Amino acid sequence: MPCRSWPGPHARCVGPSMGTMREVGLTVRPASLADVPSLVELRVANAEAHLALDPGVYRVPQREAVARHFAAVLADEARRDAVLVAETRDGRVVGMVEVLRHPDPPQHQILRPEPSAQVHTVVLPDVQGLGVGSALLEAAERWATDRAIVHLSAGIHHRNIDAVRFYGRHGYADAGLSLGRRLD
Repeated sequence: MPCRSWPGPHARCVGPSMGTMREVGLTVRPASLADVPSLVELRVANAEAHLALDPGVYRVPQREAVARHFAAVLADEARRDAVLVAETRDGRVVGMVEVLRHPDPPQHQILRPEPSAQVHTVVLPDVQGLGVGSALLEAAERWATDRAIVHLSAGIHHRNIDAVRFYGRHGYADAGLSLGRRLD
């Protein structure tokens, strides 16, 4: 058996077809409250990596704030948003993906309502390139499709070339231009 099987419609077991993930064995499953410490570590590691991209934009959030965020998302009975984790056979959480729904635009705006969400994928550096991110993104897309979400976006900093390439390989393309101006 290549890896453990988890109950639920979003569990995914990655086995022999994933090349080097065969030795690791990977399951993608919905996160639970027990995963909050791992989620905090992933968020902080991701923040530290982004700090190197642009310290004027990014910060390392307080661990307590991150823990509160994930605890609140996971405690939401309606499961409006999703947090899925990638776990190795030995129980190590090596990645996560958040699917955060966008609210519909207000009726006074010109945008058509279209169920959409933002996806945010984080994979620990020592397992990058082994299919973990792809397995997470595939599970996130399945979760979104099951909930009639028709558009996913990934907000990527232009200097994060690896993330731009990763999402591009999965069919994500430039969906517009966001212009801004700092007012200080």
